[in-house]
Amino acid sequence: MKTTIDLPDDIFLKAKVFAAEQRITLKEVLVQALQRFMQTPPEAEEKKRKAAMKKLLKAMQASNTEPMVPLTRDEIYADR
Repeated sequence: MKTTIDLPDDIFLKAKVFAAEQRITLKEVLVQALQRFMQTPPEAEEKKRKAAMKKLLKAMQASNTEPMVPLTRDEIYADR
């Protein structure tokens, strides 16, 4: 779809130079920029990933275990 966008001169020139350096069209620069802008923010994705990891670790934790207590030398060799 064709449209007209009024950009500040400095941003337009930077985008044009960037496009030339990347050997892509100005249209492709704008499409990529808009796609990135509309994606979920990285902070939100990081929060989701951490929450999923926490949930997974909790699910993997055995519910019937007690904390380990260090044994003394005598307790280790008591059965011998």
